[in-house]
Amino acid sequence: MLTIAKHALRVLLRSVGLEIRRLPLTGFPEHTYSNLDEQSLIRKYLDQLVVKSRYCVDIGASDGVAMSNSFALYKEGWGGIAVECDAGKFSSLAGTYVNFRNINLAKCTITPENILPLLSAFDIPEGFGFLTLDIDGYDYFVLDQILTKYRPTLICAEINEKIPPPVKFTVKWKPEYTWHGDHFYGQSISQLHMLCTRHDYALVELHYNSVFLIPIERSPKHSLTAEEAYRTGYLNRTDRKEKFPWNDNMEDLLHMQPEQALSFIHGFFDKYKGMFDCSI
Repeated sequence: MLTIAKHALRVLLRSVGLEIRRLPLTGFPEHTYSNLDEQSLIRKYLDQLVVKSRYCVDIGASDGVAMSNSFALYKEGWGGIAVECDAGKFSSLAGTYVNFRNINLAKCTITPENILPLLSAFDIPEGFGFLTLDIDGYDYFVLDQILTKYRPTLICAEINEKIPPPVKFTVKWKPEYTWHGDHFYGQSISQLHMLCTRHDYALVELHYNSVFLIPIERSPKHSLTAEEAYRTGYLNRTDRKEKFPWNDNMEDLLHMQPEQALSFIHGFFDKYKGMFDCSI
């Protein structure tokens, strides 16, 4: 996900007729493409698992390179599909991936209603190797739909890292929803953990704001609780304030009792009343 600061910069530049664009790369040198080196963890877990289908589904692919969790795999020869709804980002994505013959591209807004027909239309294997999901909104409901039919070997899903356990938070699925570059997006780790329990996935690690999930029957590690994962993967990270300085105005939330946290969130997102679920 683009950081809030970068999103604000893009909005400012667009207001004066300027646009940040990434030129297509040549040569594709070795590089860490993902936002916070998630690709190292992706490689670590894929190396521990028997991947029957080297196929990657990237939902929210952006320009296909910057902050990409899939580009390193595509460079290795994985097949896949990259989905992006923004016209400018999709143009960059298409230009960069023009020589990747085994990668399909789709320009569309993903919803819980169209995700299964889309994956079916592209003949995605039910046990494909890797799913990365980052749509800055109702991610919970999209992932829930995917797991009713598909069982990816490894999943990297974004959470809203500002909202600690045991608070269950998710943006509701509404066709008119768009992310406005603020703190209102996605799902909390406790909300995602509830989905993992329902679909028999192990939550093996939180890496800042990226959660890694593996089917329980294939996982090399036991499933963490939301509290365990959040504590080690975000709360106790000594550099988290440096990496997420825009979270400062929600820092008090991390030290509140659950009922206080619930009240704080409802007040903080008051202008989005009716657009989210939040409970303990």
